[in-house]
Amino acid sequence: MSGDQRPKDSAEGSSRSGGDHHQLQSAPLSRYESQKRRDWNTFGQYLKNQRPPVSLSQCNCNHVLDFLRYLDQFGKTKVHLHGCVFFGQPDPPAPCTCPLRQAWGSLDALIGRLRAAFEEHGGSAETNPFGNGAIRVYLREVKECQAKARGIPYKKKKKKKTQIRPRDEAKPSMQTA
Repeated sequence: MSGDQRPKDSAEGSSRSGGDHHQLQSAPLSRYESQKRRDWNTFGQYLKNQRPPVSLSQCNCNHVLDFLRYLDQFGKTKVHLHGCVFFGQPDPPAPCTCPLRQAWGSLDALIGRLRAAFEEHGGSAETNPFGNGAIRVYLREVKECQAKARGIPYKKKKKKKTQIRPRDEAKPSMQTA
């Protein structure tokens, strides 16, 4: 019985004392860094599971695109097909058999994290497969397709100079006061 309790106690003790190899890290990873690490490990495992396995040095944008398509099977976003009676409706009144896909925003964030992780692991920005133009085109197509299927157009956010002016106007009034 004491053998059953020992692993719990030793695990708790090591987390309090920091006596294991994790002691080298001064602070716990942020949520972003943890997710980036998980995404990087998942992509690496995906490459290893390919037949034949693909090394990171051989990885190109086609492998990244295949990975994004593979992830669709785990998606939670309903994307109505062109033949669906609910195509183009933001809030359909009933369920349908259209597939669940990865949401565009999730894929976009994933690519951002993997792009950063690639360079942190020694890859150069010039050879980064996650920054390839084909990836940007794919993400844009997914975004437009999902927007049409939901009937909600994505509007490009434009930075307006009027947003900067209030700051500029506030500075002189602060200086004169």
